[in-house]
Order: sequence, then C-alpha cells, then structure tokens
Amino acid sequence: MLAVRGVIPPLITPIDEKERLDTAALRNLIEHVIAGGVHGVFVLGSTGEFYGLEYEEKVEAVAVTMEQVKGRVPVYVGASAITTKECVKLTRLAKEYGAAAVTVLTPMFITPTESELYTHFRTVAEAADIPIVLYNNPDRTGVNMSANLVERLSDVENIVGAKDTSGDMTLTSEYIRRTRNKGFSIMAGRDTMILATLVYGGTGCVAGTANVVPSIVVEIYDKFKAGDLAGALEAQYRLSLLRNAYNLGSFPVVPKDALNLMGINVGHPIKPIEHISDENRDKLKAILVSIGAIKE
Repeated sequence: MLAVRGVIPPLITPIDEKERLDTAALRNLIEHVIAGGVHGVFVLGSTGEFYGLEYEEKVEAVAVTMEQVKGRVPVYVGASAITTKECVKLTRLAKEYGAAAVTVLTPMFITPTESELYTHFRTVAEAADIPIVLYNNPDRTGVNMSANLVERLSDVENIVGAKDTSGDMTLTSEYIRRTRNKGFSIMAGRDTMILATLVYGGTGCVAGTANVVPSIVVEIYDKFKAGDLAGALEAQYRLSLLRNAYNLGSFPVVPKDALNLMGINVGHPIKPIEHISDENRDKLKAILVSIGAIKE
C-alpha cells in the first residue's frame, strides 16, 4: 500500500486568458516542483481551483500530469465534490489513469452528519481499488471531520491517510494519536504547522506554498528527518512569511501571483477571483525576495 509521506504540493492549475487550462504551463510547473525535491504531486486540489474546472478539463489535467511526471513521484488526484456520485466518478477517473491515490475533501455547501460522512467516504473508497486520503478543510467547506470519524475511517482497508487543514493542532494531534498504530498517515494541510505536525508524528504535508518554494518546504521535512530541529524550525519560519501573505488576496490567488512574479507563468485565477492589487503585489515581491525566492 502507498506510503503517504513527504512534501506534496497541491498543484496550481495554470489558466489562460480565456479561462482554459494551460497545459504547457502545467507541465512547466510540474518540472519546477519536482526539481525542488517534492515527494509527490496532487492535481485537482483546492489550491488547484478544482471547483472552477469543467469535467473535461479535469480529465485533461490528470492526463497531462500523469504524462509529465512519468512515474518520478506518486500522483495524487483530487476527487472532491458535493455529491458522493461525483466523487466516485472522479475516483474511477484517477484509477483509470494510473494515479497513486485520490484525495477526497468533505462535501462543501451541505452539512452532512458524521454518519452520512462515514457512509460517503466509505462508498468512495469501495468504488475503486485505489488508496484514499481524506481531506479536512473546514474553513473552506464548513464541515469538520472529528477525530472519532477519522479513527473509524482508518479501519477501511484502502483509506490510508488524512490531510488536516483545520489549523487546530489539538485535532491534528488526535488524528495522529488515535491512528498511530494502524500504519495510517496524517499530513499537515496548514503550511504554518508542518513542523509541528511532524513533531507529533505526522508523515509530511500537502502544502500550497510548495508550488512556489518547494525547496524550502522540503528543507523543513529533510532537516526534521535528519534530527536538525533548529534548522527545520528556521525553514518553517521562512516559509510562514509566505503562507501568512495569503491574506494579500482572495484564495487561492497569492501563490499563483507569486509564481508569476518569479517568472513561472501560471496565468490567471478563475473568476470571480482576481489578481492581487499592485500595492499588494509589491508586498508579495518583497516577501519573495526576503526568503530568497527571487533576487531584488
């Protein structure tokens, strides 16, 4: 079974002037993050604006990602939607293209009970023989996965891990404590909490900032694994400068504009989201300079 570990960027989806997927830019971004040392890539995540893509574009994004990666790192595919049937459809798509795993967010807009969530995730897991990573992001979906729910779901054979973006370190640590003897992986989803999650026993992170500065995120992981806690902490603090700059624009445009400032063209956000203001772009550029992502 897949070992969910290391640094996995939820790939930004490059979008052109006509709000269509830019496949050449996606290929270039994949090369950028792999060169930065990441341990996997995740296509069709929330940072990748999955909610704004047509189904045909999702298929194309998966196909291009699989082709460009060429087996160098595992490919995770987002299979998130409001309904169970749509999640099943995307999970089978990922299986068809040979992805390593799928990542499934809690349904958004609706507020299922814990029993309904359990049935939802179990149904998706049983729909295809592929590892499943749960994805908790209550700020975006309005639905929070309890430690009890994650513990129950960890007993489903092909549910192999969970990503927690709640920002609640107590919840993350409970995920880890309750599943630590089951070979179950817990990944940090909040980029400011990567080191803290590793210290508690997490296995890595799914970090949007790893699109922009993959080497810094990898440095946190590598230095922690090597026992260099001080070095890992210093890298975490540098990364947090970028993550805390997300408030310069509407999610998820800041990492997109950061890459554009670095000369790695990923185009535009999907409307109604717009590029950050000129004033905030200058602030973002200064942060990128301060962490060594671009030269002054």
